[in-house]
Amino acid sequence: MIRFGSVIGACVAIVAAAGVSAQTVSPENAAPAESDTGGDIIVTGSRIDRNFQTPTPTITVTAEDLSVGARPNVAAALNDLPQFRATTSAQTTGTNTGAGNAPVDLRGLGINRTLVLIDGRRIVSDNDLNTIPNVLVRSAQVVTGGASAAWGSGAVAGVVNLGIDETFKGLQLGAEAGVSTYGDAAQHRFEGKAGIGFNDDRGHVVIGGEYFNSDGIVPKTARKNIGRWASFAGAMTPDVGFSTSAYGGLITSGVLAGKAFNPDGSLRNFDYGRVSGGYMSGGEGPSNDDLSPLMTPQRRYSALGRFTYEFSPAIKLTAEVRHSRMWNNYIWFGDHVQGSATSGILIKSDNAFLSKSVTDALAAAGQSSFYMGRFNSDLSYPRIDFERKVTQGTLALDGRIGSNLRWSAYYSHGEYQNNIDTPGFLLTKEFANAVDSVIDPASGRAVCRIALTNPSTNCVPINLFGLGAPSKEAIAYVTGTPSQRATTKLDVGGISLRGEPFALPAGKVSFAVGVEARKESIRQTVGALDAAKAFRTFSFSAMSGSFDVKEAFGEILVPLVHNTPLLRQLEFNGAVRVSDYSTTGSIWSWKLGATNEFFPGFRGRVTRSRDIRSANLSELYTQTTTGYNTIYDPLTKQNVYVLSNGGGNPSLEPEKADTWTFGFTYSPQAVRGLNISVDYFDIDVKDVITTIAAQDLVTRCYNGNTALCSRVERDPATNTITRTVSTYVNLANYKTNGIDAEISYVMAMDRLFKSANGRLKFRLIGTWVDSLTTDDGVVKLEYVRSQGYSFGLGVPAWRVNGSVGYENDTFSGLVRARYISPGVFNNQIALSNNHIGAYTYFDLQAQVKVPTGSRSFELYGNVSNLFNKQAPNGSLYSPYYDVLGRYFTFGARVRF
Repeated sequence: MIRFGSVIGACVAIVAAAGVSAQTVSPENAAPAESDTGGDIIVTGSRIDRNFQTPTPTITVTAEDLSVGARPNVAAALNDLPQFRATTSAQTTGTNTGAGNAPVDLRGLGINRTLVLIDGRRIVSDNDLNTIPNVLVRSAQVVTGGASAAWGSGAVAGVVNLGIDETFKGLQLGAEAGVSTYGDAAQHRFEGKAGIGFNDDRGHVVIGGEYFNSDGIVPKTARKNIGRWASFAGAMTPDVGFSTSAYGGLITSGVLAGKAFNPDGSLRNFDYGRVSGGYMSGGEGPSNDDLSPLMTPQRRYSALGRFTYEFSPAIKLTAEVRHSRMWNNYIWFGDHVQGSATSGILIKSDNAFLSKSVTDALAAAGQSSFYMGRFNSDLSYPRIDFERKVTQGTLALDGRIGSNLRWSAYYSHGEYQNNIDTPGFLLTKEFANAVDSVIDPASGRAVCRIALTNPSTNCVPINLFGLGAPSKEAIAYVTGTPSQRATTKLDVGGISLRGEPFALPAGKVSFAVGVEARKESIRQTVGALDAAKAFRTFSFSAMSGSFDVKEAFGEILVPLVHNTPLLRQLEFNGAVRVSDYSTTGSIWSWKLGATNEFFPGFRGRVTRSRDIRSANLSELYTQTTTGYNTIYDPLTKQNVYVLSNGGGNPSLEPEKADTWTFGFTYSPQAVRGLNISVDYFDIDVKDVITTIAAQDLVTRCYNGNTALCSRVERDPATNTITRTVSTYVNLANYKTNGIDAEISYVMAMDRLFKSANGRLKFRLIGTWVDSLTTDDGVVKLEYVRSQGYSFGLGVPAWRVNGSVGYENDTFSGLVRARYISPGVFNNQIALSNNHIGAYTYFDLQAQVKVPTGSRSFELYGNVSNLFNKQAPNGSLYSPYYDVLGRYFTFGARVRF
């Protein structure tokens, strides 16, 4: 049974132990999202534009709140809040083909189940907040419950609605620089915005943009407790590398097995360290962590311009254009060849580049070949050159009909380009031909064997024996560039009517009705080599497809009882939406909710909703994807580095989620400035659209889901996993429940000292997660407390932020603590040192404002992770732990 009092008590105890409290988050239920001609507002959890107490829990995060910690984007700032699960560590980014994206994930249910809006409208870049200039974000309104009936597909976990500061006047310029305590991860940001009113302020133009550049951190071993750590032989272990490959090549079969090649082609005994399967701890085993980035270098700019004009008190025009670009080129991961006694690179004894001592040893043993593994840092260690561009334009009209009705109409078109080149991957045919080299008896030179029968071939023989041995010409012949060019388009529009047509004894009845339509499409082309499947390990896949949806929605707010004992303001809120998809047909979503003020300052709220999510373009139409994962095989008790293939599924059914939320807010009249809120949530998603992560796929098969075993391929001779296959599927169930709680207190200093000015602000916000489970119909897995592994679904049981701050007209300062409860690295695998203790990070922020006539000048500084607390060993890309270390940011702004 859930005890709300114990939840609040635990929050208070945590903050007392920490000595400080967390991020400033306004508890307002009514969040300004979109102004109309009359100055009314839209409640983010609703389509009704009257300011009322929505039954769906909603919080507002101001621009000031978002600045705490000087995070590189809005998503990273929101990820500090306990309701969110970061996709990677708050200040780092992953290094896959999605590097540099900045999505948000409410409740840990996945980024596809959190809907991101700009002033109530969908964006083509989907859930990527890097495409929006921070400088123009007025606030972020977060609905922490299902909102599909109001906003459509995707709002299963909630909504993040970014409000743009469209009324800004003047000119503001800013610059910022940051660096870690280790002297790396340098970043620079330049920002500006300008706004002007004209024609007696009936018209207004605002434009803003920013440029951001981060050097990142290369390589992963720059953080000693992160790089080269892995689950190994049943424990998280340092200095882990490959045991079946070496710099310059490792012989893995025959009489010379265990010998590695020196740069001059001679042999040495390979130092194996402690071996388990394809990995080892210690010794000279190589690792991608020695070269690949921990934090992705990236550059980006974004800009947004908005024009508004009020033709009359009854009609207003809004026109907006948004554009962004993100790009960089950095070292990625190696295209290596792992050897074994029965596989790897086959080298024949007459290879043109083998030394005489090696050929003599083979001859003496009567062997004509051997297998070799090779860590190809000098041959095929690809780079990734990516560019993402977003352009979106919107036109909207808002107006009034009489005094009680408002209408809106809008249309938006956006295009998102995702272009990637990854030079350096090995070509299957060319590599095989180049490896099989011989001495031409006619010329005495090294040639490809095929040149003996085909003199017209352009094959260049390759020397693999020793680090640095491959020639530039041979590298150029055996490697190519996987590439993709993808364009996603969004066309969306709608018409709505809202108002208060009549009143009941308890108050005005409000309604909203409307229709919306949108079309989403994608066209992804790939290079000729990708299309021909010419690469050994990695290639892009073409994709093309589209869907359209037509929707109608309605919502009503009915005041039921007013000014009676215990029912001081009882209101009912209901909403319904029907969505007709070209792919899956019609589906309904709905919401029922109620709020009531039981006594002055104390309000209760409850909602029950059916929320939906239809498959997106990637889930429907992605063709075969190729990648590699390190996974633990519970059958052989070894780690393996295996090929993982994925893909889309056009037969996917929509997800259906049943959501309960109930709670209360309390602002006691006797304690002015104190606010308390507590909300319980329960989200049960059926027909979950997902791919099963490679590790989970193997775990579920081992635990008894025999249907999934067909997706885990093994070598018949050794029983070692060779490939996993995981296309998108509908799983049975995805469920989570828990409690959000918040306590805030604002106190004017003159209440303590009559001559004092300014105010003190205290805030505590926490989330307790009781359960987060996935169920495929056979195996049910629990992910609460599984919080160190970034590619799983785990969440801590508790996350609590607390802050204490002071502000006046010229100075503000804040101390923040971020608490993460104890857990384990990964509860899906057996580790002897799986435990992770409780963590508390501390941040500082201070700013000084210097008024100078018509201008104001502001200096600010942030220190994140003040005490340089080190992340748990091996927590690479963890959503919760800071692998960057203490980080300093300083900046200045001037406003005219």
